[in-house]
Amino acid sequence: MFRKQTHKQILENLSTSVILLDESLQIEYMNPAAEMLLEATAKRLSTCNVEEWLTQDPDEVNVLKSTVTSGHAYTRREAKLIAMNGNEITVDYSVNPMLVRDVTFLLIEIQARDRLLRIEREEELLTRHATTRNLVRGMAHEIKNPLGGIRGAAQLLERELDDVGLHEYTQIIIEEADRLRNLVDRLLGPHKLPKLEPVNIHAVLERVCTLVDVECEGQIHFVKDYDPSIPEFIGDTEQLIQANLNIIRNAMQALQESHTPDACITLKTRAKRQVTLGSERHRLVCCLDIIDNGPGIPAEMLNNVFYPMISGRAEGSGLGLSIAQSIVNQHHGLIECSSEPGRTRFSLYIPLELRNEDVR
Repeated sequence: MFRKQTHKQILENLSTSVILLDESLQIEYMNPAAEMLLEATAKRLSTCNVEEWLTQDPDEVNVLKSTVTSGHAYTRREAKLIAMNGNEITVDYSVNPMLVRDVTFLLIEIQARDRLLRIEREEELLTRHATTRNLVRGMAHEIKNPLGGIRGAAQLLERELDDVGLHEYTQIIIEEADRLRNLVDRLLGPHKLPKLEPVNIHAVLERVCTLVDVECEGQIHFVKDYDPSIPEFIGDTEQLIQANLNIIRNAMQALQESHTPDACITLKTRAKRQVTLGSERHRLVCCLDIIDNGPGIPAEMLNNVFYPMISGRAEGSGLGLSIAQSIVNQHHGLIECSSEPGRTRFSLYIPLELRNEDVR
């Protein structure tokens, strides 16, 4: 009796999802980890067909049925599992036949892959962004030194020229040198020390909406889905306004240039607990989704939108999203992007438990 209870307790405390199916592929048992993964209780799923929660692929169902008779175990990698709320979950799972009193059961062990894939993707994004910034900083140093020399030489030359009509050309040199210097400064992103103060994310969004609404002359509808429970956090209000303005202005321009009917930008905030950003886990995070119903970002550009000088617009500088990512990174956060025609979403994750010395 003790051993039986101990085995059950072990199963119920596993982080791995365990499900036991009978010969007709109905659920005989599932541990709490499986219930959390599928977002449904064993009692509810016991009356459901396997196609409703595991796979809608008839070939996969046939493989399960043949496993009952053949007794051959198998494993699936990065398979798509269907939760009861309709969401797809990426998992690895293995199926092992078990013969109990001449009856064959199928033991399914499931390992969720979504969180691991997300961590890998975020770490890659952070690494690429850090590498790019180091490269840009090195290039900026090499570019700004000769620019200063060119500008200074043009000023000296202008003083020596007796013909005032030639000053037009020296002025062109000076102005273009200044323009290139400003471009390099923008590439580097915010270069002043952050002004740390309590930040209300909704006050930031309201300020940005006011600015953008004036620019688009009220042609774009804003939907605000705010979570009032999100507390203030320590950060730089002006920099966060700039980061959000860059993203929302991009969405505005995409909507205007594509002449999207019923153009709409949705701002959605939520507080999320126990979120891993890169390799660091945070107790409480502010999640801000900026969603537009425009044409979407081309698939070939989607993985590179945060690189400097990458833009889908002919007149775009390609710096706005790179600067936004830098600002959010300074707040130990991260920006992610997903896009398809009719729905482009930028998700900003900013930890809420930051101390003053954490922003740099």
